[in-house]
Amino acid sequence: MSEPVIDRRRFLGALGLAGASAACAGAGGTPEPDPERAPTPPEIEGPFYPVQAQKDRDFDLTRVEGLDGVARGEQVWVGGRVIDQHGAPVEDAVVDLWQANAAGRYRHPEDPSRAPLDEHFQGWAIVRSGADGAFRFKTVVPGAYPAAAGWDRPPHIHFKVSKRGFVELVTQMYFPDQPLNDIDRLLLRKTPAERTAMIARRAEPGADGLPLLDYVIVLERV
Repeated sequence: MSEPVIDRRRFLGALGLAGASAACAGAGGTPEPDPERAPTPPEIEGPFYPVQAQKDRDFDLTRVEGLDGVARGEQVWVGGRVIDQHGAPVEDAVVDLWQANAAGRYRHPEDPSRAPLDEHFQGWAIVRSGADGAFRFKTVVPGAYPAAAGWDRPPHIHFKVSKRGFVELVTQMYFPDQPLNDIDRLLLRKTPAERTAMIARRAEPGADGLPLLDYVIVLERV
């Protein structure tokens, strides 16, 4: 997973979303911790972290380099920020993300799902946060899938976020207004505040009219 990030990925990460939160200054100009900025809750990595090599890991998961066609499903932008507990932006954090396709299947050899694969869905990306901590990528809403008897996982995206000087974070981002969120066994282990932090918020759509979700990731300093 150590191949260099291509230039267009760095460009989009630097573009990011405007309006990163400024740190609050205390006595002597030292940022004061914001009690509302607890680190983003961790979550299990799950069994489907990508293991198959793929050339295309850029910010647009709806297309695969070298193929004509677009991934099936509802397209959305996810725009987020990586910040520390003081609200200061974390620049050049590696944001490694992976998810199921619109039918609820991962591009992973051990996914037992009988749902169809989508050759036009990238499934996995690596982006970097810009100077303002922002990152952005285009994807499709992942489908729900059965995890055990009587338990369907709600749509979610896996994240692994790392930066020297910070504790590596493995977590999952959930989509707003999903009924399965209310009965998910993993989410129900969290406190109400933690669940709120793990569910993305809707933002104003961009110029292309696609839905935009905002997701803030708070990293803990070592």
